[in-house]
Amino acid sequence: MIRTAIVVFLVVATATAILAVTGEPGHASIVWLGWRADMTAAAMVLITLMGALGAMIGWRLLLWVMEAPRRAERARADARRRQANEALTRGFLAAAAGDGSEARRLALKAADLADEAPGLVRVLAAQAAEAAGDAIAAQAAYSAMLGFPEMRLAGHRGLMQLALTQGDKAGAVRHAEQAFGQGRTARWAWRALLEARLEAGDWDGALDLVKTALDRKIVSPIVAERARAALLAASAAQLETSLDPKVRSQATDYAAEAAKLQPGFAPGVVMAARLLAGEGKANRAAQVIETAWKVAPHPALWLAYRDLKTSETPRQRAERLSDLARLNPDARESRILFVEQALIGGTPARAREAAKTLEAEPVTARIAGLMARVAFAAGQPDEARVWMARGVGAPQEADWSDLDPEGQAFAYQAADWARLTAAYAETGELIHPRHERAERTMSELPELPIAYADSAPFLAAQEAAPPPYEGDEGLYDDEPPEPPPPPPVGQRRPQARRRLASAPRAAK
Repeated sequence: MIRTAIVVFLVVATATAILAVTGEPGHASIVWLGWRADMTAAAMVLITLMGALGAMIGWRLLLWVMEAPRRAERARADARRRQANEALTRGFLAAAAGDGSEARRLALKAADLADEAPGLVRVLAAQAAEAAGDAIAAQAAYSAMLGFPEMRLAGHRGLMQLALTQGDKAGAVRHAEQAFGQGRTARWAWRALLEARLEAGDWDGALDLVKTALDRKIVSPIVAERARAALLAASAAQLETSLDPKVRSQATDYAAEAAKLQPGFAPGVVMAARLLAGEGKANRAAQVIETAWKVAPHPALWLAYRDLKTSETPRQRAERLSDLARLNPDARESRILFVEQALIGGTPARAREAAKTLEAEPVTARIAGLMARVAFAAGQPDEARVWMARGVGAPQEADWSDLDPEGQAFAYQAADWARLTAAYAETGELIHPRHERAERTMSELPELPIAYADSAPFLAAQEAAPPPYEGDEGLYDDEPPEPPPPPPVGQRRPQARRRLASAPRAAK
């Protein structure tokens, strides 16, 4: 309105100025109640304009006076709202900081002030009770939320967390199920139900949950695919011990589907290969491993590939493993496999050449043990001992050599499969449950002679060397017996751990 008045004033002022400049002021007469007023047109315009402005100002003043009570009420409401927002903010911060008493005080203050945000007040009251350690008050606050449709999910989540804190897993699952049935995007409820199914070993129920989550778009397709692959592998592991041929066939189908969904999930691929080989489908089993090796080389894959045939010579086995490594030659596991197959084939020179590609790799116990075996096979025991010394303090890698050629591919418990499934589904990371628990495994370091009798020619001479210093005769009379000579190249020591599948070994 003020803008309109300003525009009108400017237009009239411009017209008046034009009249004055042209020298034609015009003439105007007003007769009202017996009075007559004569003036110029410009003066008439200005008087009319001033009268209109005065009337407008008077009207606005009257409205301002009439609205004073309402204006004062709005000011009080704004001040109250600011105080409520401040109380809520400080209350949530106090609850997050664990200051239960301050949070409860601010929650009571916010309840008196925040008439427009009752939901936030209830949430603050519940969190304040939790921070204060008052489980009864927190449960009452969360239970009160269930009576409001917009707050039911928050109420169920709070009650679920309280139940978990109190050790009531059944109650927690019940609230998660109710929330999952109400909210199409309640990811936390889906995750809680999935963990409950995994803990109970209910792989079929977990598969149904994953499918429902994918339909609701709670999880991405890649997460659902990884979860399905891991769950199918777990189901196959549960069924493979059955004596019923139909059940074992179902386990093979589950494992094959898991390998098809995620070739990078090594446990599923290994189980599929083992089950297919058990049904006499060795060629298909080899194809499954080869396909997975192209995607994601893994130690368990080449160990399972090695065990597919047990009636071949070491040289034939080495050639077959070399063909597998060539499918993805630049991968770390392929470079390690080139070294392993050269050692198996009894060609130390090729093993030493292949080991050069691992020099830039971080030293782990596995790498150090492999280098020690290469050095010892090449007739360099001193270098082998240096690598063994480095491997003692080097980081450990997960030991995937626990494949029983005649038993289960992975002797995991239900809890191990649950942990493996959860980690792989969420991150795509393939963890080793026993490695995470730091369980004792076989050392990656080989068993080599400790004495230095074969280290240098002068120590192995037939003649006794003179004492290095005068007067030292007799200090070396009690020499330890000579250690046995190292085995010829290509022949394994009887004390070394067996890595070939010529005999079964107990799964850890």
